Amino acid sequence: MRAILAPSWALAARTLRNILRRPQFLAPLVLMPTLFLAINTGGLHRTTDLPGFPHVDGFLDFQLAGAITQSLLLGGVMQGIGTALEIEGGFFDRLVAAPIPRVAIVLGRILAGTAIAAAQVVWFLLLGAIFGVSFHGGPLGILLVIAIGALAGTGFAALGVLIALRARNASTVQGIFPLVFVVLFVSSAFFPRALLEAPADWFAEFNPLSYVADGMRDPIISGISVGPVLEGLAAAAGLVAVFVALAVLALRGRLREAR
Repeated sequence: MRAILAPSWALAARTLRNILRRPQFLAPLVLMPTLFLAINTGGLHRTTDLPGFPHVDGFLDFQLAGAITQSLLLGGVMQGIGTALEIEGGFFDRLVAAPIPRVAIVLGRILAGTAIAAAQVVWFLLLGAIFGVSFHGGPLGILLVIAIGALAGTGFAALGVLIALRARNASTVQGIFPLVFVVLFVSSAFFPRALLEAPADWFAEFNPLSYVADGMRDPIISGISVGPVLEGLAAAAGLVAVFVALAVLALRGRLREAR
């Protein structure tokens, strides 16, 4: 295990250094969801008066988890594009030739995605605090939001790596990921599931992003409820398990093709 973790951490650190040197890659991860959050909060704040809408102190409180989920998906896009650029530039092939476990190539990029995801969640929590969001779950609730967000971001990073290994070029990754965002908009990330019309409500019920968003939302708007938080953690962990496994399988398939 140590033989895998050491190079994985080294590759994750390298990825983070490269990203921090290019803030233009980081800015879209928070700028677009922040603008989307501001527009939604300004234009839809009266929706909290609708019958069946959860009791919240303000629409910003409800919408914050949706903005975090959107930002984390964008983080997955960035990791996918970064992986594809390394494949195009030949760095991936040099890693394959290096004396390290091959799985570390995938895990390094995914671990970098975990660190960035945690930072993205903190950004939106700070933004919410500045504009008056009441965190009913207290410090423990904030930690739970960060934990669910970091887990989900890990899964989205693995999805990005998976798509990059299959697509093998950055332009294809950029073309595929908008389809992933459709899944976000048929979830309860931006609107309560009970107020969605069919068939959107049915999709939202079986959409793991609904449970990720609701798991982060619960400690913000109503304290810590065991059910939503555990469902959020389970959904996020499921995304990690599925997409990391698929990314590793995609890596093995690519290595077999290269022989």
